[in-house]
Amino acid sequence: MLDYRIHTFLTLCKTMNYGTTAELLHITQPAVTQHIQYLEQYYGCRLFLYEHRKLHMTAEAQLLQQYVNSMNYQETKLLEALKAPTGYNLKIGVTKTIGKYVIRQQIANYLQDKDNQISIMIDNTSNILQLLDQGTIDFAIVEGSFDRKKYSSQLYRTESFSGFCSKMHPFAGKTIQMDSLWSQNLLLREEGSGTRSILEHQLLTYNHTVSDFTRTICISDFHLLAHLVEMNCGIMFAYSSVGNDYTGILPFKVEGWQISREFNYVYLRNTDAEALVSFFHNYS
Repeated sequence: MLDYRIHTFLTLCKTMNYGTTAELLHITQPAVTQHIQYLEQYYGCRLFLYEHRKLHMTAEAQLLQQYVNSMNYQETKLLEALKAPTGYNLKIGVTKTIGKYVIRQQIANYLQDKDNQISIMIDNTSNILQLLDQGTIDFAIVEGSFDRKKYSSQLYRTESFSGFCSKMHPFAGKTIQMDSLWSQNLLLREEGSGTRSILEHQLLTYNHTVSDFTRTICISDFHLLAHLVEMNCGIMFAYSSVGNDYTGILPFKVEGWQISREFNYVYLRNTDAEALVSFFHNYS
């Protein structure tokens, strides 16, 4: 069982405000200060510093936070194991493309065992990793980058990234010259989305941007975007697994473009989560 002062520390790491921490824990602000001072004396280092009237975590505090998050996760799994002697009860977080288009069959395979249970959170990478830090989920499956120094990881699979168009489009099933793109309407996700970032980075390597297309239509919902491509309203770029869900679209290639990205299992260091990842991966 974690010391109550450690819970104060974790709450302060989240709020970065002594007063807010006191309110959330229903204790006084001086008590919060005393808890942090005790930990600083115990570990022999400063955990928080004020710079320009703003509270900052020290490097030592960040290291302690990672360690305590792992301990907190281990304790949660122990309590679950004591209460549930049979089957597995997984809590996982996945990014949007993986949740909507990649992982369904694996989950169905996992649920064929009637003793297995699962909870799945679908969100962007940043929010999923926050849940991981908090011990809310056992592991994440993410596309794109993450801090490999902070987390342990295993490769889930490598996914190719290509263009898609309507079956009626002249690009369908072909390899085209890059200059042919600029006459097209481009349908793409909102700024900050993973698939848009991949396309923008690829275009920049050739000194182009999305504004070079005849028209650029931004749609935050991938399902609507894909249906508009089916209706021949424009072209899009996405992971290859997306195309399996829509019978009215076909992939096309751009000559010279070879794009692929890793999907990775991500989990806290020094925990039993690695065994859970291996167990779940067996159902893929």
